[in-house]
Amino acid sequence: QVQLVESGGGLVQPGGSLRLSCAASGNIFSINTMGWYRQAPGKQRELVATITNYGNTDYADSVKGRFTISRDNAQNTVYLQMNSLKPEDTAVYYCSARALDQHYWGQGTQVTVSS
Repeated sequence: QVQLVESGGGLVQPGGSLRLSCAASGNIFSINTMGWYRQAPGKQRELVATITNYGNTDYADSVKGRFTISRDNAQNTVYLQMNSLKPEDTAVYYCSARALDQHYWGQGTQVTVSS
């Protein structure tokens, strides 16, 4: 089993930055891919960014050039650096991890972009 805990959300002005953190525990070596999803009120959950064990990354078109996903293996932590934030980035952000046939989720952290 894998447990994920997100942190770093909050209120930020348009154009500002936030860094989300996701700390993984449990059977972390079973994880092959980690990512960030987000869900705004009334909308479906959407993929924001992923990073594989090979270090390959992928991003939603809406965040390319603004968001960066990274990992710190020593700390078992994945990050999402969010720059040039826009009001449409407002959502609950969820950390995810895929291991074999299991897909794990964190509890979510709220990101609100507003002036």
